[in-house]
Amino acid sequence: MKISEIDYFRLDMPLAVPYTIAYETVSHTTNIILKLITDKGITGWGCAAPDLTVTGETPEDVITSIETVIRDMLKGQTPFGIARITHDLKQPLAQASSARAMVDMALYDIMARKADIPLYQLLGGFRHEIATSITIGIIPLAETLEQAKRHLKNGFTILKLKGGLNLEEDIEKVLKLRECLGRNFSLRFDANQGYSVEQSVAFIDKIKTADLEIIEQPTSRKIEERLGQVTQAVSVPVMADESIKTLKDAFRLASNDRIDMINIKIMKMGGIFESQHINSVAKAAGLEVMVGCMDESALGISAGLHFALSRANIEYADLDGHLDLLNDPFSGLFHLKDGTLYPADAPGLGCIRL
Repeated sequence: MKISEIDYFRLDMPLAVPYTIAYETVSHTTNIILKLITDKGITGWGCAAPDLTVTGETPEDVITSIETVIRDMLKGQTPFGIARITHDLKQPLAQASSARAMVDMALYDIMARKADIPLYQLLGGFRHEIATSITIGIIPLAETLEQAKRHLKNGFTILKLKGGLNLEEDIEKVLKLRECLGRNFSLRFDANQGYSVEQSVAFIDKIKTADLEIIEQPTSRKIEERLGQVTQAVSVPVMADESIKTLKDAFRLASNDRIDMINIKIMKMGGIFESQHINSVAKAAGLEVMVGCMDESALGISAGLHFALSRANIEYADLDGHLDLLNDPFSGLFHLKDGTLYPADAPGLGCIRL
């Protein structure tokens, strides 16, 4: 079986409600959708969610990658040669992780469709569902409480609060969430590199009664020693996100005991194939793992879900990046019920109808 046709299109999607994190406000996202067709009539779909800050790419960069590298490299290749294709793409597209993830996703989709099983089963099939957090951006306290109430009413059991711009306001929000809404939900906090070491430690000290489950990327990725200082100083597990983009990053941080957890995002790692290696480093180092996401269509989220379901040590998920997107043509790839994600019982990434 060989790849005979390669097509793509740009998918611009506004957010129903823009959100703010420590370093930007997001009102829309652009995904690039890849379609690979084999000479046996099997189609595989991939999704790139480029982000200049996280993946170092623009949508235009991904399109250029397709037209100048990916199209020529994939034409006539077997999709089962994913190790070779991954290796070869790394040379010209070393700084284009979402473009590589897009290709990786489409190749795995073809393989699972050929096997006539859902992708998570092809990857290992450890579990059949996983609970996801839902994110609340940086908004005033009253709106934070209102959003949290709505999410809990809709069945979510894990809330992820964004912060990092104002320490005192962040502390107040966390304490008020517990005071007003109780303890029948898990609470995570993501500073998106917004804190210093001293602020991170002060934050954890002030909210210690709130039973925070995770603090994610409290300090800048540019000086990773600071992340280690926070990890050694606090009792709440510290998760690296922006600090980990490659296998070497994961190995270095794990080797130096600078983190407790890793956030694996397929888009920043370059695909499921590479994410499996990073997950193995985390497992060997005794680090807990969460599969996260960018602002991705349901197609991209589906890939993250299938990867998360495939490994025993992946116990956390933050796969809500599709929920506020308008004009997302992908649906039915998975089900969300009471905050838990379930894959569709269909081959590959799910039954795709456009």
